[in-house]
Amino acid sequence: MQVQANYQQFIEVLQHALRAEQLVKVVLSKYHGLEAALQRLEMTPVQLKAQWQLKCVYHYQTNHITKNLLPEQALSLIAGLVQNDFRQANLQTSTQQCQLSLSKKGKFLLSCQTQHTQTVSVASHNRQKQRYVEQSQPFLKALGVTDQQGQIIPALSNKWKQLNKFVEILAAAVKETGLSQRQQLRVADFGSGKAYLTFAMHDYFTHTLGLTVQVTGVELRQPLVDLCNNTAQTLGLSGLDFEQGDVKHFKARGINIMVALHACDTATDHALHMGIRTGAEIIMCSPCCHKEIRPQVRLPDVLAPMLQHGIHLGQEAEMLTDSLRALLLEAHGYQTKVFEFISLEHTSKNKMILATKRQSPEDNSAVLAKIAALKQFYGVEQHCLEQLLAASANTASC
Repeated sequence: MQVQANYQQFIEVLQHALRAEQLVKVVLSKYHGLEAALQRLEMTPVQLKAQWQLKCVYHYQTNHITKNLLPEQALSLIAGLVQNDFRQANLQTSTQQCQLSLSKKGKFLLSCQTQHTQTVSVASHNRQKQRYVEQSQPFLKALGVTDQQGQIIPALSNKWKQLNKFVEILAAAVKETGLSQRQQLRVADFGSGKAYLTFAMHDYFTHTLGLTVQVTGVELRQPLVDLCNNTAQTLGLSGLDFEQGDVKHFKARGINIMVALHACDTATDHALHMGIRTGAEIIMCSPCCHKEIRPQVRLPDVLAPMLQHGIHLGQEAEMLTDSLRALLLEAHGYQTKVFEFISLEHTSKNKMILATKRQSPEDNSAVLAKIAALKQFYGVEQHCLEQLLAASANTASC
């Protein structure tokens, strides 16, 4: 009878702790059930959707599985597992610690100790995510991202996430380069489209950082240029305007940050060249439609069986193109990162080239040697960015 009484007392302590929301932790260990890989089960309180629940973490040899349970569900689960599958249960509440163990003879042994009252720490799954763009900003409503009540329109939820991810990356680069300490900044966004990102950048620099900035969106389609200029004027946003044109014909005017997302094929090279030539501290490009390098690629014998497939050759040419771009940026005084960025056009892949200007020049001979070696290996004779940079150097030397 005492054996059953020990088990019942443990369950009553647990039940009281759950009802009073005084549970700190429950750990079930010494598993002897049918799942060979299961080692232990841990439960801790969590605030989920304004409701006190238990986060249950099943510890396996190679992975963890997490489930959230209501207090009544957790009590029922523990009661059954202690009787059938685990030989030991440790319970910690705000006022006591108890250990229930099952002996080799099948008897429950219980040991409880009181302790100084402890504050129960409750994790929360409802923490507000850090947002780099405030949802209440008027430009979001004007561009149709939020409704009249300031709520994100469901169809634009991906766009909302993309805006914040882009500004998050931009903010890190701004901090790295020290641009947040400047009195004035000039930003150019090529292929601005409906200008979600253009407005978001202007908001970040003026509203978040409190800087004086001139942000210019450059777009080929005149109706979009007019629409965005009208929106900026209606909102009374100074330092934000839009021009009709493209990166090839835009006259650089001391740009600090150059952005070109989804610049097709060699338009990316012209954008990168623009950024380098104007001395931009930050260059952000998202290239697509890689066409220039692919026809030039000569298949090395060892790679021929792999690259005979069109999809593989396309991927190889894309990787080679952007690797050369990154190396050319490094050769001209930039630190570069190439990574997959959250889709801005609802595509499954989206690569970004992020370049930040180094504070001091470095010897670029080793980088130039890498470029030459790559071109020789693949038989590449011309690369647009390399040619643009060479032409600029020849003009400067004349």
